[in-house]
Amino acid sequence: MGLTLLVSCGAAPRDPDTVVMASGTDLESGNPLLTVHSLTRQIQRHALFVTLVRLDSLMEPVPYFARAWAFDSPQRVLTMHLASDLHWHDGVPTTAQDVRFTLDAARDPGVGSPRAADLASLDSTQIVSDSVVRLYFAAAQVRVPTILAELPLVPKHLLDTVPRVRWRGSAFSRAPVGNGPFRFLDRLAGRRWRFVRNAAFPSQMGGPPALQSVVVAVVDEAATKFAGLVSGELDVAGVSPSMAHLVRDDPTLRLLTPPALFSNVLALNTTRPPFHDVRVRRAVMHSIDRQRLVQAAIAGYATASASPIPPGLPMSGNASLPLDTALADSLFDAAGWVRGADGMRHRNRTPFRVELLTVGSGDMAVEQLLQADLRARGILLDIRVAELTTFLTTVRAADKAFDLAITGIPGDIGLGQLVSLFDSRQRGGAMDYTAFHAPEIDSALALARSANPGSAKVAWARVATMLMEASPVIWLYHARGVQGVSRRLEHVQMDLRGELVSLSQWTRR
Repeated sequence: MGLTLLVSCGAAPRDPDTVVMASGTDLESGNPLLTVHSLTRQIQRHALFVTLVRLDSLMEPVPYFARAWAFDSPQRVLTMHLASDLHWHDGVPTTAQDVRFTLDAARDPGVGSPRAADLASLDSTQIVSDSVVRLYFAAAQVRVPTILAELPLVPKHLLDTVPRVRWRGSAFSRAPVGNGPFRFLDRLAGRRWRFVRNAAFPSQMGGPPALQSVVVAVVDEAATKFAGLVSGELDVAGVSPSMAHLVRDDPTLRLLTPPALFSNVLALNTTRPPFHDVRVRRAVMHSIDRQRLVQAAIAGYATASASPIPPGLPMSGNASLPLDTALADSLFDAAGWVRGADGMRHRNRTPFRVELLTVGSGDMAVEQLLQADLRARGILLDIRVAELTTFLTTVRAADKAFDLAITGIPGDIGLGQLVSLFDSRQRGGAMDYTAFHAPEIDSALALARSANPGSAKVAWARVATMLMEASPVIWLYHARGVQGVSRRLEHVQMDLRGELVSLSQWTRR
């Protein structure tokens, strides 16, 4: 299906105040409490819904739905005064009831929200009035928690009658009703989503956006994205790093490479051989040439690292972990694996042949480089490509039917996503990917989350070390954004807050 058809569905020509952006996969869900897909989160946070506060360019909280706030003297009770003129797109007012409903649902194991760990210190929420809400925390807070700038509110009046365990398959996930500067118009499954200007968005929260509509078109081929940018059918598209120079050299386009809280990892199925053995997992970790991955497959637009902590954050450290094949071979040998002329076999003669599950990306360069690195150690790696829904169903299933999976992990300023991935007390955590459980890592994560600024870096370094030693997930690199943007598009800002942080101010000439 052509891009023009995706945008207009064969009807009227494209409106000049419509921006079209590409997504490599279909948006995951309309419900922000369930979402892990990076662009979906961006759309939810900056277009479709609102959060209690926002982050400015210095990553400090500033007013949004909450117009003012204050802590009590022990910093454990946060009182927030809300805007009184914000409405859901169906006309119902947004109130403190929605705030409490959202925060309670995000912590409910029945929902399985990936953001639950971010709210671990929240004890309860009190509604003082429709426009005043009070949050009670178990421990003193250094500042307004970052999650309040990253978790969009959801409408109580539409979701409170839906059993929370059924939210993922509910109609709301396919046709969401938000309260942000853009409202959902329609969706063509697997093809595109359309959002239109909310003319009633309150002026004190930024007012209606400049654009009339935003279309997210599902375009998974790198060459098609670039062709769409050059032809003008696409205004914004993440481009293959290997094609970045083509965007940079085109006078009609701009190349933006913002920092991104997005990491690429290998998730290992720890429930069955050979990855039930930590020695094998660590051996694989030491078998990967991360620097070559970044240079050859990502054209340098990433940071090679075995650490789960992305660069650019106060708690970031350095863990480039150079290739160490001698250590890898000694670990394989200790686990009973012997390399021969026909590959590696266990002492019981079982061949070391495993399957890599992936959503796939363009030329599959990362997957093929991993395949080559492991083949050099005698491991036969088969690559299986699945579409996103099948991929997520497979890695989240209770009965794991995969060996390894390569996936991207969206991050956040407060590293709550990291907590929710690995804290075995959280549903939607490591069990969704690797079935790995370690109470000592849970405790270290909890200490790191509650650490004061002076000790946070040391606490997170300990978490990073423990995760690397256990290796249920092997970090490959932390990505940078590589975005092609039409020069007709103005007021575009991209930074650690995301590619769509300034979406409401975008204009198109």
